Amino acid sequence: MPITTRTSVIRQAPGSYETVEVELDDPRQGEVTVKLAASGLCHSDDHAATGDVPVGVYPYAGGHEGAGVVTAVGPDTPGFEVGDHVVFSFLPACGTCEYCAQGRSNLCDLGASLLTGARAEDPTSFRMHLDGQPVGQQCGISTFSEHTTASVDSVIKIEKDIPLKTAALMGCAVPTGFGSAVNSAGVRPGHVVIVMGIGGIGANALQGAAHAGAGTIIAVDPVAAKREWAATFGATHSFATMEEAADHARSLTNGQGADSAIVTVGVVQGEHVAQALAAVRKAGTVVLTALGDITAAGAPIALGDLTLMQKRLQGSLFGESNPRRDIPNLLRMYTRGQLKLDELVTKEYSLDQVAEAYEDMHAGRNIRGLVVFD
Repeated sequence: MPITTRTSVIRQAPGSYETVEVELDDPRQGEVTVKLAASGLCHSDDHAATGDVPVGVYPYAGGHEGAGVVTAVGPDTPGFEVGDHVVFSFLPACGTCEYCAQGRSNLCDLGASLLTGARAEDPTSFRMHLDGQPVGQQCGISTFSEHTTASVDSVIKIEKDIPLKTAALMGCAVPTGFGSAVNSAGVRPGHVVIVMGIGGIGANALQGAAHAGAGTIIAVDPVAAKREWAATFGATHSFATMEEAADHARSLTNGQGADSAIVTVGVVQGEHVAQALAAVRKAGTVVLTALGDITAAGAPIALGDLTLMQKRLQGSLFGESNPRRDIPNLLRMYTRGQLKLDELVTKEYSLDQVAEAYEDMHAGRNIRGLVVFD
């Protein structure tokens, strides 16, 4: 029988998150229902609220970074049982499409349905309803919910001794930032790396760069508290502006510039890309991980600089991670003391405080917030 549960939705964009009670369907074949323990407050959910990232249906239940305990398993769904501890991957992985077969499951074909609010196999099929009307689920998982029903393509089992509050951040922030440095930027020992924007993603890009052996890791953020915080995650230097960061990188490299610059600002503009490209050396790499208005076009980059200096501009989705491999591996690093996770959370919130949490984020008071459920 369907259950009722509380979830945080936006009714329009621009709009603010509010808590409502919805009817949640039982899991069907290939699905599970999960009781959430915690959900990270990622900027991507704010992009949905501002309208930078349009979604398919309203009301729209937010949240795409969470962990919890399985409470029900759909019929003929092997591999899961009630009581399993799981992390949601905001990007589903079918394991059979061309990209999954290439080991690039962050580009799985199922990703085409992430903003529709419905199921990949049926764009008219919804699992949440409010007053008889369908409610869209962010990335098909809507982790700003006390309970949610999701496809097993988006669910990864984890060991039960790992704290669920900590594991929640594995759904997006940690693999995205870490992979932006290790996979997309290709950081190597001794490299000079700039990370522009120190929030949840940027902090993990710092960790990835440090783990890969970068010799100099430069954090850039206009907020002084974030620059201080960056040292916890591996930054060797911090500056308020890209101009200062680029000058410092050149001072270390005979005027050449950084080996890579990773753009993880909250709302990306074309100028950010131009600044990053100008800061890297010949054959250097700029990684664009941040989002803004996804319909915006253009960046004031010097095309000759791109060609003649053989620089590379690389987009990065989920840090080019393969969630079924990388989420367990990163959690193992955490249990061995090789990765900082608990230190990422600056403030905890209740489900009714999601809108407040995003106000704190905009004001620079909240670096990585976490919704914690009873």
